[in-house]
Amino acid sequence: MAKMRKKADLPSKICPVCQKPFLWRKKWERDWDNVVYCSKRCRSQASTISQADPTAAKGQ
Repeated sequence: MAKMRKKADLPSKICPVCQKPFLWRKKWERDWDNVVYCSKRCRSQASTISQADPTAAKGQ
């Protein structure tokens, strides 16, 4: 049986839309390298923001 990890030991990323950190989840285990957004809402807002103003998505 695998040893449990503390939340502080889990990898995290910063969402490019809301700029909030989000932690690794079990459901993302196989696809963690491709996970970019923290939620479906941020994913949909990213496409809306990038279409309206391409520089806004980059935070410039």
